[in-house]
Amino acid sequence: MVGGGLALAAGPVQAFARKPNVLFLYTDDQRRDTIRALGNSHIQTPNLDSLVKSGVSFTNAYCMGGFSAAVCLPSRMMALRGRSWFAVQRMQTASPNIAETFNDAGYVTYHLGKRGNEDAKAHPSFQFNNYVGSNDIAEREKGQPAKILADQVTAYLKSWNKEKPFFMYLADGSPHDPRVAPPQYLAKYKREAIPLPPNFQPFHPFDNGEMTIRDEKLAPWPRTESEIRRHLHEYYAVITYMDEQIGRVLQTLKDIGEYDNTIIVFSSDQGIAIGSHGLMGKQNLYQHSMNSALVFTGPGVPKGKSVDAFAYLFDIYPTLCELAGVKPPDGLEGKSQAAVVKGNAQSVRDVIFLAYRQVQRAVRVGQWKLIHYPKVNRTQLFDLKADPNEMRDLSRDPKHAARMRELFVQLRRQQQLYGDTLALGTDDPANSDPAGGSITLEFFN
Repeated sequence: MVGGGLALAAGPVQAFARKPNVLFLYTDDQRRDTIRALGNSHIQTPNLDSLVKSGVSFTNAYCMGGFSAAVCLPSRMMALRGRSWFAVQRMQTASPNIAETFNDAGYVTYHLGKRGNEDAKAHPSFQFNNYVGSNDIAEREKGQPAKILADQVTAYLKSWNKEKPFFMYLADGSPHDPRVAPPQYLAKYKREAIPLPPNFQPFHPFDNGEMTIRDEKLAPWPRTESEIRRHLHEYYAVITYMDEQIGRVLQTLKDIGEYDNTIIVFSSDQGIAIGSHGLMGKQNLYQHSMNSALVFTGPGVPKGKSVDAFAYLFDIYPTLCELAGVKPPDGLEGKSQAAVVKGNAQSVRDVIFLAYRQVQRAVRVGQWKLIHYPKVNRTQLFDLKADPNEMRDLSRDPKHAARMRELFVQLRRQQQLYGDTLALGTDDPANSDPAGGSITLEFFN
């Protein structure tokens, strides 16, 4: 029954050719560095830590960006359809999508996600499709969406008759703002002890084209240490509360004897700034906003392994297909990362291309990342190996002129590959940088 409950077949449980279940956990606005097992000793995430320790985590997984300031929605559309945001924006239908593929493979498909992030064309393909919560503060105060989601999912799992394996896509609305955590979770943290992001700045150094979008209005300018710590305090508390609800789902899988036969993937639609580079939102292409956590665990997956292979979140779809033994449809832009997960390949991608609306483009090759702002002819170049927090812009250093040209060539190639027609330069840059940030048009030609 779409949009309601899924009717359970009567009679005794029947044996079937045992395919693994699949659980896809997708959080909202969760930075990669908000999981203790991934290096943040200041946050409490015991259940996410258990997934990291029992599986394979990617250090270089990316949301490509999006065609909307609400990057959350295009991120979900890409994940469900296995395609770039350029492709999903052009699609007249949502076929193929991950629910259709697992329906055809004999799975019971289940989606429970955040209201307001509806992929209206893809979600109806799930046999069970429903929503919980919203971004409304009053709704959040009535009850945390993470708990409501966990309540419904655990009840479903306890009544599931096991006649078919399940594919579950749980797209929680946490830790997106407004961040309302129960008081006992706020009490787990001392606000003054929470460190600021290492790339905290009061202002972004130049106009990136989206300086006054919704998320950027969540805190006044200049960003102050006390204001950012307030936001981080609420953010960490909501994540810890959400982690506990995820733990309830994982424990239910153990209680019904299905945990060891379930492939689990955890990720987030993208990260968010919260003070990094003087920004608050995800309308940028820095690491803190586009480099997402990505963890696979389950049967056949090595334990406690970290890989630095490049991946897009729209690679999740074909990866789950291969791990579950399900044939993926033709035409996906996502590439299966299963060989990387199992240790049979070091990588399946050499380049990462990032794009946010018509105002920002980026490309990463190896340790080098170029971010370009075509409306102002402004470019940044970062050595992520030496400078993972993207604080030292090398674009004006003459020693890197050849590298800049090479990366611009790669950027244009990626544009052609994905059908991106945005011009990279303008003869009339808006808000050009009087300090010399605008670069010559020779790079764009």
